Amino acid sequence: MSFINFEEKRIAIFGASSGIGKETAILLSELGASLVLVGRNETELNSTIKICNEKCNSSSAKIVSYVFDLNDIDSIANLFKTIIAENGMLDGLIYTVGINEDTPLKSLNHIRIQKTFDINYFSFIECVRQATLKGNYNNGFRIVGVSSVSTFFGEKAHTAYAGSKGAMDASVRVMAKELSAKGIAINTIAPGMTNTKMTQDFIDANGIDSDAYIRTMNRQYLGMAEPRDIANAICFMLSDKARMITGVTLPVDGGFTTSC
Repeated sequence: MSFINFEEKRIAIFGASSGIGKETAILLSELGASLVLVGRNETELNSTIKICNEKCNSSSAKIVSYVFDLNDIDSIANLFKTIIAENGMLDGLIYTVGINEDTPLKSLNHIRIQKTFDINYFSFIECVRQATLKGNYNNGFRIVGVSSVSTFFGEKAHTAYAGSKGAMDASVRVMAKELSAKGIAINTIAPGMTNTKMTQDFIDANGIDSDAYIRTMNRQYLGMAEPRDIANAICFMLSDKARMITGVTLPVDGGFTTSC
């Protein structure tokens, strides 16, 4: 028997079509979970489902998907109604969705900031709000959001991105207190540089020989993380092994936040 087991658990993953969300879905399927996968790209979402079905280690696990654009914040309530009606109450929620458009302060405006906050923060809050309404969750419900080490360490052109992730972390500390009365735990994971499309976009924009990339990797002295490294931490925080942990941000960053 594995150290962590999710058989008879139903987990919703927002951002399951790629990167950390996809890898977390695959790991959870290996651990026996039933999954509700939400993503914007139907083709990539179907790819995740195919792999999860191949990796699934439980005959009773059920994997379903919903194509949804989280920019449509007002429709998140209806999405949850559909999910609960068609699948039943949830045991966990994972929010791995995030966007980052490096924008220098001189080019930043409220429209660009709003775009980043809509996905990274406002949609996250609405997902948490809907998931924690009566009748939508089972006892022991746990929530994990994916933040960033950008909230600990400033980098040029990251004003909107770091601000949105910092808002997520700060709000989780507050929501942890509010949700404790319902027996719900909520935390965030803060990845460092991880081998995802977002990181590749960063490298493409700045160059592997750029000061920004070199400085980051010098701080992250254990090297580049893989999505599975972050997925491992998410699954631990989602499990009953972490039942006494709530309202915290856990860096999974190869030493990034310990460097000067």
